[in-house]
Amino acid sequence: MEVDHGAHKAARLALQDVISSMPDKVITNILDRLPLQDAVRTDVLSKNWRFKWTMLSQLVFDDNFFEYLSKTEGKDNHLRIISRFLLHLKGAITKFVLYIEKMRKFDDDDINHWILFLSKNGIEDLTFKLLDKTPFKLSTHLFSCLQLKHLKIYNCIFNPPPGFHGFPNLLSLELYPNAEKSSDVGDFAIKCRLLEILKLRYILKAGRVKLVEIAKLKNLKTLALSLYDLDNKMITSSDTIFELLDSLPKLQELYLNFQVCKLTESGAKKNFSTAFPCLKALKLAMYLDNAIKLSCAFELIRSFPNMETLEITTYAGWYDSLAPPICSPEVEYNTIGLLQLQSVFFTYCSGSENEVCLIKYLLACSPSLKKIVMRPHSQLEYGKKLTFAMKLLELHRASPVAEIKLF
Repeated sequence: MEVDHGAHKAARLALQDVISSMPDKVITNILDRLPLQDAVRTDVLSKNWRFKWTMLSQLVFDDNFFEYLSKTEGKDNHLRIISRFLLHLKGAITKFVLYIEKMRKFDDDDINHWILFLSKNGIEDLTFKLLDKTPFKLSTHLFSCLQLKHLKIYNCIFNPPPGFHGFPNLLSLELYPNAEKSSDVGDFAIKCRLLEILKLRYILKAGRVKLVEIAKLKNLKTLALSLYDLDNKMITSSDTIFELLDSLPKLQELYLNFQVCKLTESGAKKNFSTAFPCLKALKLAMYLDNAIKLSCAFELIRSFPNMETLEITTYAGWYDSLAPPICSPEVEYNTIGLLQLQSVFFTYCSGSENEVCLIKYLLACSPSLKKIVMRPHSQLEYGKKLTFAMKLLELHRASPVAEIKLF
C-alpha cells in the first residue's frame, strides 16, 4: 500500500493554516488559558506564531512561574522580566496576578510602576499576594483603575486618597491590610455599590470594621469576616450576627471567624425566628470549648434551613478532648427541624464531647447528607482518634447514604 506523503504534508499545513488564521480574540483566549511560560514558548511553533504571545491579556506570575525562571535563567532577575513582559504586550491587560509565597526581592516602587502601567491598560482583575514580604504601600495609581471588577490585595498598607468615591464596577474585594498603617476599609467598601463578594481581615489590630457599614452592602452574596475585627468585638452575641445578616437578603455564602471573640451567654441562648433561605454555604472558625459557643453554633446552623455545605474549623488543641462533656442539654433534635445539608467538613477536631454532640445533631437532622469529612488535630493520639471514630459510628443517621470519613 502506497503512502501519499505529499497528501499528509498538505493536510498538516492546512490544519496549521486554520489555527494560524484564527481571529486574534480566539488566539488570545487560547494563550490566556496556558501557563505564562508555555504561552511564550508558542513563539517557536512557526513563523506565523512568532510574537503571538504579545496578545496575552491575562498574566499570572506565581511561584511556578518564578521556579521556571530560576531553572532556565539561572539568576534572580524576575523584576526585569516582568517589566519587559508588560512593555511587549500589545493590547489591554484585563487580569494581573502577582502571587508569591516564598521570599523574593520586590521593591514597592517596582510594584507601583506596574500598577501605573496597568491603570492605563484596562485592568479589570488585579491580585497582589506577597506573603513573605513586609507590607507594601499601595500607590494612589491603584485608585485610578476605575474599570476594576475584582481586587485581591494581601499584606499591604491601604489608604484611599481623600475624595475617592469607590470603584463603580467592583464586584469582589478581598483585602488583608496592615491595620497599623491603613485606614478603615468599611468606609471604602460601602462606596463600591455593586460589591457582591467581600472578604476582610485586618492584620495586627482589632476593632476596625463597623457592622453598620457592612450592612449597607445590599448586593453581597459572599461575606468573610473575622468578628475580632468588629468595632464591638469584646462582647459579641449571636443576635449581633443576625442583625447584620438581616440586612443582607442576597447572601449565599458566609464565613465567620470567632477567634478571640467573646460570646455573652444571654445572646447565645436567645431564640430567633428569622431564617435565611438564600444561604447555601456556611464556614465557621471557632473553639467549641464551652456551652455558649456550642449553642451559638447550633443557632447559626438552624437558621439556614437551605444550607448545603458546612465547614467548621475548631482550632482546638489535642488537650480539648480531655475536657469534661459540656454539651448543652437544651438541644432537642426532634424540634429543631430538618436541614438540607449535603456535605460537612470538620478541620482540627479533637474528639471532644461537644464535637460529638454537634455531629450527632447534623446526622439526625440532615436526610440529604452525603458525607461528613473529619480531619483531626495532628496531635490527637491514635487511641483517642479510634475512640472518637467509634462514637461517630454509633450515631443515628437520617440519611441512608451518609458517610463519615476520618483522616
